[in-house]
Amino acid sequence: MVVGAGRGPLVRCALRAATVANRKTRMFAVEKNPNAVITLRNLKISEKWDNVTIISSDMRSWRTKERADIMVSELLGSFGDNELSPECLDENGISIPCEYTSFVAPVMSSKLWNEVKVLDSLKSFETPYVVRLHNFYPLAPTQKCFRFTHPKFNSRIDNRRQAELHFTAAESAVVHGLAGYFDAVLFGDVTLSIEPDTHSDGMFSWFPIYFPLRQPLRFQKGEEVVVNFWRLESNNRVWYEWSTASGDGKCHVPIHNPNGRSYWIGL
Repeated sequence: MVVGAGRGPLVRCALRAATVANRKTRMFAVEKNPNAVITLRNLKISEKWDNVTIISSDMRSWRTKERADIMVSELLGSFGDNELSPECLDENGISIPCEYTSFVAPVMSSKLWNEVKVLDSLKSFETPYVVRLHNFYPLAPTQKCFRFTHPKFNSRIDNRRQAELHFTAAESAVVHGLAGYFDAVLFGDVTLSIEPDTHSDGMFSWFPIYFPLRQPLRFQKGEEVVVNFWRLESNNRVWYEWSTASGDGKCHVPIHNPNGRSYWIGL
């Protein structure tokens, strides 16, 4: 199954892989965008995808008795975790990607902070932004934040997460926000990454994500920077909450985006 088939690139890749492996396949391409579905149906005819069934549906609402041996998806965001955990697998199934981890680092960037400030609203400081980081300084190396693996066969999959990370400022600087990255294991030893230390060559499909702070915090060289991150959910949405403080608690900012009041991802 290719879930989130778009206009066909993952379908083509999956078909080529099956040809190289000399395997007969039956494939389902699930896509909710009606315009993309038209493209898929045209490709099915023009490229003779006789073994591909096009499903025009949101993958979250599609109900089927079919079970996949391999599920291929491109649901990764700049912070790694997706909006849907693959669930339509038999007990011997394979998910591609099978694992992904988010990373966080406190950063100084007055340019980014002032661009958010110009928007002049609480919501703007409680919303993450996908940006190509140029004018910034990381106070410390990234640390792992959240990790997800697939498939999971728990009776109830809980995708809520909480992380408390402790950094040491390499130099005296001001923290204007948090930079987020991810790395992913597609299958076996095949990986892709936008995390600075393991960045995949030629990887430009994802930029980092920036979580701003409402109030910049100043830290001295060697001082501890404490970052708290939450990934929370309700029946119909997922959201992040974040906060930053000094190790001694003398300087801190309140929790950003409590209860998803400014930013969320709809389920």
